[in-house]
Amino acid sequence: MNEKVRKGDTRRARGNRTGFTTGVCSAAAARAATCGLLSGEVPGSVVCRLPNGSEASFAVLDGRVEGAGLERVAHAVIVKDAGDDPDATHGAHLTADVRWLPQRAGEIALQGGAGVGIVTREGLGLAVDGPAINPVPQRNIRDNVRAVAGDHLAVDGLEVTISVPGGEAMAKKTLNARLGILNGISILGTTGIVRPYSTAAFRASVVQAVDVAAKQGQTSVVFTTGGRSEKFAMRQLPTLDEACFVQMGDFVKAAFATAVKRRIREVYVGAMVGKLTKMCQGLAVTHAWRAEIDRDILADAAHSVGAPGALVEEIRAAETARFAAEKLSRLGLTVPFHRELASKAIRRLKGQYPGDYRLAALVCDFEGQLICRVDQHEAL
Repeated sequence: MNEKVRKGDTRRARGNRTGFTTGVCSAAAARAATCGLLSGEVPGSVVCRLPNGSEASFAVLDGRVEGAGLERVAHAVIVKDAGDDPDATHGAHLTADVRWLPQRAGEIALQGGAGVGIVTREGLGLAVDGPAINPVPQRNIRDNVRAVAGDHLAVDGLEVTISVPGGEAMAKKTLNARLGILNGISILGTTGIVRPYSTAAFRASVVQAVDVAAKQGQTSVVFTTGGRSEKFAMRQLPTLDEACFVQMGDFVKAAFATAVKRRIREVYVGAMVGKLTKMCQGLAVTHAWRAEIDRDILADAAHSVGAPGALVEEIRAAETARFAAEKLSRLGLTVPFHRELASKAIRRLKGQYPGDYRLAALVCDFEGQLICRVDQHEAL
C-alpha cells in the first residue's frame, strides 16, 4: 500500500543547509577591514564571532588598504551565503570600509553606505534618517571591530561604513518600502544564522509591520494571508495608508496579539475560505503542517445555510475547503456560506484576542474578487 503523502511534504524535501545573515556578514567584513587597517594588509579569510556566541570563518574578497597613517582606509567584502533559504539577499556583497577617527578614543561610529536602506519612519527601533542596521547587528559589528582593534582604540576611534552594491534593487523584492526603509536592504539577524524557510523571520516581520503602523499613528490594520488577499483588501479599503496592510501569512496569533498590545482600534482580516476556516478553528498558526482543515466546521456552515443533507456529508468527507465553496456556489449559496464562516471566525478571534478594537472580515474568492464583508456587530 502506498503511504499517503501529506499536504506540504514536498516542501520538507527541500534543502536544509543553513547560511549567514546580512548582519554577521557585515560584521565579518568590518573585522577583516579593521585587521587590514591595523596591519596594512586585509587577510584572505577572517574568523568572526556570531551574535549567538559561536564563531565562523569567512572568505574575504576585494581586500585592500589605501592611504597612510591616520588617513588610511581599509576595504573588505564578504559574499552572503543564505544556505538553502530562498533569500533575496543571497549572493549580496556585504562591504565594509574602515577608517580612523583621530582623537575620538574608544568610538566606533557605524554608517550606512550605498545599498543599505535609510529609515524614514518610527517603529523599527532605529533612528529616523539613520541606516537600516538593526540593533543586534550593530552590536555584533562593533564587538568584532573592538575584538581586533583592542588597545588601538585608547586614543583614536574608528568609522565603519557598511554598503551593499545592488542593494537598492534587492530591496524591491522585500517589504522594506512598506516599512519606511528606502533605497536599500536592511542589515538583519539576531543569531547570525539563516535557517532555511524559517518561520521566525516571517513572524518577526509581522510584529514589526504592526509596530510601524502604530508608531505612524495609524489606528487601523488589515491582516491578509497572502499577496492576492492583500491586493483584494487594498481595493476594498482604498482610503487606508499602505502601512496599514500587513501580510500576516499563517501567523494569526502574532498579528492579533501585537495589534491588541499596540491598541489598534480597527482590525480587518482579508482571507479566502481555507484560512477563514482555520481562523474559525482558533489556530494560532494556520499552516497546513500544523493542522488540517476542520471539515465539521465547513459542513455545519453548509447545513446552516440550507445545503442538502447529502452535500453536507460530502463536504464533511472532502479534503479541502475549496470543495465546499465550489459545490455551494453551484447552488447559489456562496454569499451566505462565506458570511456564516466569517461570523464564526470573528467570534473566535474576538474570544481569543480580547481588546477594545472593532473587527471586520473581508472575504474573497480564489480570483481575489469580493464575496462579502462581515462587521463585528453582525457576527456577535
